[in-house]
Amino acid sequence: MTVALVTGATGQDGGYLVERLLAEGTEVHGLVRGEDLGGGPVPDGLVVHECDLGGPAADVAAVVDRVAPDELYNLGGVSSVAQSWAEPLLTTTVNGTAAVVLLEAARSTQERTGRPVRVVQAASAEIFGEPEHSPQDERTAIRPVSPYGAAKALAHHAVGIARARGQHATSLVLYNHESPRRPPSFVTRKITSTVAAIAAGRADRIVLGNLDARRDWGWAPDYVDAMVRAVRHDTPGDYVVATGEAHTVRDFVAAAFARAGVEDWERLVTVDQALVRPADPSLLVGDASRAREELGWAPTVGFAELVARMVDAEEPS
Repeated sequence: MTVALVTGATGQDGGYLVERLLAEGTEVHGLVRGEDLGGGPVPDGLVVHECDLGGPAADVAAVVDRVAPDELYNLGGVSSVAQSWAEPLLTTTVNGTAAVVLLEAARSTQERTGRPVRVVQAASAEIFGEPEHSPQDERTAIRPVSPYGAAKALAHHAVGIARARGQHATSLVLYNHESPRRPPSFVTRKITSTVAAIAAGRADRIVLGNLDARRDWGWAPDYVDAMVRAVRHDTPGDYVVATGEAHTVRDFVAAAFARAGVEDWERLVTVDQALVRPADPSLLVGDASRAREELGWAPTVGFAELVARMVDAEEPS
């Protein structure tokens, strides 16, 4: 039986990944912070290991050694770019340094057991910062403009170094991917939850930051599919995972109001400059050609359908 270890197992991506792996018959272990255990139901069959990626490296490495996984998915860490500005040191530790700890632990476990430990690192389009060209691919220069992007870049480079040492280590450069499981602190979920509330008469307006920021938004379970394909691919590498379509935050708002049946929505939106990030890339859109050609991966849910699913999943009136 395949044994998998997933960090961030209670997050959006971790939850979808754990459910998929369990359904396949994989023995799944989750590395979870104690404070996250009460955030929602833990899937039946998930073996939980209470451990903080920001804690002592020896504790994290001990979990890897004890589980001795065939597949290690590193999805844990600070998931908000906005939070990274408030907590840059924490972000560097859990999004960057922890990846190095996990890679070294995987190498050590592999040497001890004589069995390969395949690693997938969840990188981010934020590593590209303000790119010189669009769409971006695996050859795009890495020059982040946020603490979040810098930490993810550290982890991304660490994967490349581990691969050069012979490890089966892959970094997936994930573009924005959403679902109803996104916390309300994310702008996409803030939009869908507030729009649903406006449509139901529970709110009268939505307050947002930069409406012109453009992003490449995909469906989270599709991106989880890319993770599984990548870890089981014969050859490790770096892959951009994206839809190849860019939409503004304003587009997202318009699609959400349209799904909720609300017309003349512009008057219901207020822009607050305090919500605009210190540095916000103007256009991030990815070219996933390599993932399509080598992994056989492709997105299955388009932008309008993604927004509709999120609006439909909000609490009814």
